[in-house]
Amino acid sequence: MERRPLVAANLKMNDLPEGALEEDSPFRERGNADVIAIPTFLDIDKCIGKYIITGAQYGGRFDVAEGAYTGDISMQMLYDRRVRYVLCGHSERRELHNESNDNVIEQAVAVLKHNMHPIICVGENSEQRKTGKEKDVVSEQLAGFPFNSVSYTVAYEPIWAIGEKALRAATPEEAEEMHAYIRSLLDEEHRAVTRILYGGSVKPNDEAGKMIRQPNIDGFLVGGCSLQLDKFKGILDIVNEATGE
Repeated sequence: MERRPLVAANLKMNDLPEGALEEDSPFRERGNADVIAIPTFLDIDKCIGKYIITGAQYGGRFDVAEGAYTGDISMQMLYDRRVRYVLCGHSERRELHNESNDNVIEQAVAVLKHNMHPIICVGENSEQRKTGKEKDVVSEQLAGFPFNSVSYTVAYEPIWAIGEKALRAATPEEAEEMHAYIRSLLDEEHRAVTRILYGGSVKPNDEAGKMIRQPNIDGFLVGGCSLQLDKFKGILDIVNEATGE
């Protein structure tokens, strides 16, 4: 079965860029690709109010709907606001908020229970890549997830290839190898329909075009370029061109 490309804009701790909510915003579905905006909690209602498919950067508390939990939001609150997708275990939350593998999988299962769609983030750091442990790391990060569910996405983040401290960019061949491995971990019944995104500092360049043409790369989780709408549109144009639009 053909998998429709997905491009997700992870805005991280940034305001919406100017023009993000307009009718011609690249955060709206265009061509052959599904598009998701994943803003801060402060901007979720703004996006949904403008009929943009919206995700949350973190699921919040999933054991209670409301209560005396200062600073928290709940999974139920996200669902009530018509959030469709939730990032689970982004590399920055694993590092900065000490989210463990078990906690991430628990979040993802809770997203499913609240009738939303988890995007489970996995990936290895530079030391793990250097020592050849990248597949073991990713396998451990996904262990315990009920793969018999059809409503989830996986995003591969090669931490060693992201940001200013990146060792180097990942090649399309390296990304495809890991995406193929991730797909092999999924249950056979849903393996062909589950989308696996690449999230390694994606830019609107030839490398993105080569990435999206790989058989197991189904789209991108975009960070920095989601804050510059012309660049985000450029990535979408590359995806659409590569997939026949």
